[in-house]
Amino acid sequence: MNILQEIQDIFRDIFEDENLVVTNETSALDIDDWDSITHVQLLVLIEKKFGVTFTAREIQQFKNVGEIVASIQAKQ
Repeated sequence: MNILQEIQDIFRDIFEDENLVVTNETSALDIDDWDSITHVQLLVLIEKKFGVTFTAREIQQFKNVGEIVASIQAKQ
């Protein structure tokens, strides 16, 4: 399974939507319930899943899922 697919599974769990499709371009503007609380939940689960840690600066700069994927790839 690739990183994007695994992240999509996390999104589906958090947003309780098995039909949710996440792409590299997906951002908080695309998902109604993606607020600051769910953002933290997503990043914590993603960090645990991939064994990485995001810096506060990285988190502030993430504009979409693709940037999260790229950061994970750079850390592995």
